[in-house]
Amino acid sequence: MILSVSLSLFFPPPSTSTDGVAAFRAFLKTEFSEENLEFWLACEEFKKTRSTAKLVSKAHRIFEEFVDVQAPREVNIDFQTREATRKNMQEPSLTCFDQAQGKVHSLMEKDSYPRFLRSKMYLDLLSQSQRRLS
Repeated sequence: MILSVSLSLFFPPPSTSTDGVAAFRAFLKTEFSEENLEFWLACEEFKKTRSTAKLVSKAHRIFEEFVDVQAPREVNIDFQTREATRKNMQEPSLTCFDQAQGKVHSLMEKDSYPRFLRSKMYLDLLSQSQRRLS
């Protein structure tokens, strides 16, 4: 059944197609909640950072863009998670966004992703994929 598809299918390894990510992003834009996916993707990219200097600057950029109160693309996370992430900014590490990223992932998985799977946008993408495989 379509609804049993895991959210992880739309967050594939770099070597696979990103059609699903693009479709999910487009869907989230229609719901005015694309910041959740953008934050999740920014965190995934952040975890690949190898330079300590870049790690600190990237961490602060992500925090200021998505996590800080009144951030331009503020994600919907609880006070405790926001404060824990703020504390992590004192000494940024590759795991400093894990808690916030997990909350956002859970929110998407339980809320927007199931709606996406029922949307015309997803059903059209699925139909196109099936035609390509035929």
